[in-house]
Amino acid sequence: MRKKGRKNNFIVKLKFVIFAIALSIYGCRYSFTGASVPSHLKTIAIPVFDDQSGYGRATLREELTNKIVERFIQDNTLKVADKNTANSILEGVIVSVQDNPVVVGTGEKVMKSRITITVKVSFYDMVKRVRVWERTFSNWGEYELEGNIQANLQLGIQQAIEKLSEDILLATVANW
Repeated sequence: MRKKGRKNNFIVKLKFVIFAIALSIYGCRYSFTGASVPSHLKTIAIPVFDDQSGYGRATLREELTNKIVERFIQDNTLKVADKNTANSILEGVIVSVQDNPVVVGTGEKVMKSRITITVKVSFYDMVKRVRVWERTFSNWGEYELEGNIQANLQLGIQQAIEKLSEDILLATVANW
């Protein structure tokens, strides 16, 4: 009876060791492959994103696209190029813009609002002629509803765009 208990204990320990080794191998594999773009992709084109949100801000698509281009230039993993010569293309559509109250003060007066921008983005490998991924990204910025509300709103939009551009860059260059 005692030998059977030792055998079961040994099997449990063996399974744990095998699991730990498998987990460490998987973890190492992920960290080595998770940070680089395939070597055949050197350039990226980023056409102006479309705006199908109906939000009515004429400059939103250019503001978002310019910030994304700026991020890729700063990152320097993929060089920004013309659509006709690029190895890869990043296309996007602004799907929605929502403006919702976050802080309500006395008398139900809205003191702070959150603007949330949602975009659908596709990344294409033009060398292999495949869509690598298509994802929806959503991020937000907050702004005060006191003082210069338009300037505050612009700051909220810029916060959302900053976060979105970072999310999109990371999805493009780090999720391999």
